[in-house]
Amino acid sequence: MITSEARVATAMSARYMTQLCKHFEHKLPVSYDKEKGRIEFESGVCSMAASPDLLILRADAADEEKLGRLENVVVRHLERFAFRDRPEIRWTRIGASA
Repeated sequence: MITSEARVATAMSARYMTQLCKHFEHKLPVSYDKEKGRIEFESGVCSMAASPDLLILRADAADEEKLGRLENVVVRHLERFAFRDRPEIRWTRIGASA
């Protein structure tokens, strides 16, 4: 499993997390509340945590190709929802395990 994380500075973290979850819940397994969210994509899982000024995105996938696809899907949709804020979204690899 390969994991990456993006820490997105925004005062709208809960709103963006909820928008992401609601957008995908009609076609993918999704769970969320006011502080956490989880979307199960074919390529992997995106977990989210919202605090007042920070949205933490965590992507887990089986390999680099799937992780890259997952990161790109999440970024494209988040950028669309946050077009006014234009937050910086930069993924960082956390590590890999067998």
